[in-house]
Amino acid sequence: MTVEVTGQMIGFDEIANLLVSEEVFIISPAELHGFLCGQLSSGARMVPDLWLKTMAELLERETVRHESSKVGLVGLYEQSLGQLESFGLELTLLLPDEEVPLAQRVESLGLWCQGFMTGFGYQGKQTDNSLSEEAKDALNDLSQIAQVASEVEDDEDNESDLMQLEEYVRMVVLMLFSECNASDNQQTGEVADKPQLH
Repeated sequence: MTVEVTGQMIGFDEIANLLVSEEVFIISPAELHGFLCGQLSSGARMVPDLWLKTMAELLERETVRHESSKVGLVGLYEQSLGQLESFGLELTLLLPDEEVPLAQRVESLGLWCQGFMTGFGYQGKQTDNSLSEEAKDALNDLSQIAQVASEVEDDEDNESDLMQLEEYVRMVVLMLFSECNASDNQQTGEVADKPQLH
């Protein structure tokens, strides 16, 4: 089932505010979104109650306390799934905007990839035997990017490098989603084109 992305997009600041309202400081919005995309890419699908329970565990809380937080987290789930299932390759990584210092944005991309790796392995739906060599290489690349150092100077070359890295991560995630969810797509007659990686 394809989830339509409707209404206003949920962005980095909205999730940051949500985490503050829940008094959660152990995870960043980028890492949370990476975790979600990792789970979805591995083939996991959750009803809202299960997703909120998973989120509570991730946030080290017994429950998500505020109704507005629940709405925001379910909205982020639906938005992310809708983007991943889209034929238009519309996935947007939840990262700070360009006004934020470059070092913080580099760190956030690393955290996003850390979250993705955790989410991808969270339910054990994919194994080395179930993944293509290209998918294994892609996961290895994401693992390397997760270790990225944030000590970078604010200059045009580094800015350009970060933009290319973000786009590479985006395309790798779409490729992994396409491969690991291919059987679901084939059942509904919706086989997405697999992005080509260099």
